[in-house]
Amino acid sequence: MTGIGAVTPIGNTFQASWEAATRKQSGLAPVTRFCRSDMPWKVCGELKSFDPVPYLSEKETRRLDPFAQYAVGAALMAAEDAGLVRQARGDRQKAGDSNPPEQDDYLNSGGVIIGSSRGGIGTIEKALSFQLAAGSKDRKTRRLSPYLMPSTTISMASSYAAQKLGLRGYCLGISNACTSGTNAIGEAYRLIRAGFAGPVFAGGADAPICRTCLEGYGAAGALSKIPDHTASRPFDRDRDGFVLSEGSCVIVLEEYHAALKRGAKIYAEIIGYGNSVDAFHQTRPLAEGEAMAMNSALSSAGIIPEDVDLISSHGTSTPVGDIAECRAIHQVFGKRAAHIPVTAIKSLSGHMLAASGAFETACTAMTIRQGTLLPTINLSEQDEQIRLSVVRETQSADIRIAVVNSFGFGGVNAVLVLKKTV
Repeated sequence: MTGIGAVTPIGNTFQASWEAATRKQSGLAPVTRFCRSDMPWKVCGELKSFDPVPYLSEKETRRLDPFAQYAVGAALMAAEDAGLVRQARGDRQKAGDSNPPEQDDYLNSGGVIIGSSRGGIGTIEKALSFQLAAGSKDRKTRRLSPYLMPSTTISMASSYAAQKLGLRGYCLGISNACTSGTNAIGEAYRLIRAGFAGPVFAGGADAPICRTCLEGYGAAGALSKIPDHTASRPFDRDRDGFVLSEGSCVIVLEEYHAALKRGAKIYAEIIGYGNSVDAFHQTRPLAEGEAMAMNSALSSAGIIPEDVDLISSHGTSTPVGDIAECRAIHQVFGKRAAHIPVTAIKSLSGHMLAASGAFETACTAMTIRQGTLLPTINLSEQDEQIRLSVVRETQSADIRIAVVNSFGFGGVNAVLVLKKTV
């Protein structure tokens, strides 16, 4: 992992998000995008004054759903962080140039895999609302934008990031519920292991802050009704659901020796990836399926449970989800399960759907690189059924091997194993 870019409710860059997390700064607040007085779900994680214009022209921002805008911004930031582009994005925009930036030839054969759970659902909601408001007016008056379909499709995040960066080697957009971002990174890892030569930009992006998503997840019983910034409470006795958020995180992955050859900084190595499905229920998680993904990832990495120093949990703050994850961790790690440090970053950022798994992977890599454990906030009294060593304060630790868990609707499970570079 040689580059990271992110836009989250706690920061408009990865570095800003990381620093906010170390300060225990919540990104959650009352919804501002629309009136929510008639809904019991009052809080979400919105981006704070994010400006896409440094990464896209004004015309492009009008034609792209926000989820794709976030992905492009994160991808360009990741490219700069990895040292793969040389022209500053601000200078490029001042010149009015929407073409790919000046770049290393290495990028031309590169690839991109970005996952999204909901794609352009906000833009689709606006289009439908417009047509309903137009009523029986003539067809010309009710005409939809010709960019509605291309701008909202899941793969647009990947393909537009490829367009802006000039990546021509590989492109894939995937949708696998809340594991989409983690799956994207895992599939990029597999691609490189299979011999793909170029760098791969991988991560997740979602922009679900709209009435359809808030009411939809709320009706499913998944959202918290706590009306303030403490609503996301992973593993807490009084948790009642997750908090819906938006954002994107993209990571640059390269073959190890290729990264060394060009002198790239390395955050961490990905050494294992597990993917499983519960085959059980649409929304209820199954501990056994989650444990299967963890065991698969450890086996892929060629390590045993005793080697793991940290678990970055899925930790959504749902009553059944947190219990299932705890049980899965105990199934895999046995007696050590109660003693391995566990982080729950969604307590800070809320649940960014596909972006969360990618962001949590990035934060875990930074933890490995810097030796800093991120805190889990809003944990006043830990659920007595959850026997885990949840990190509550920012602290130092030497982490050599870490596991990142992501689980989603439909019983889909994705787990990554990260290792400190020697």
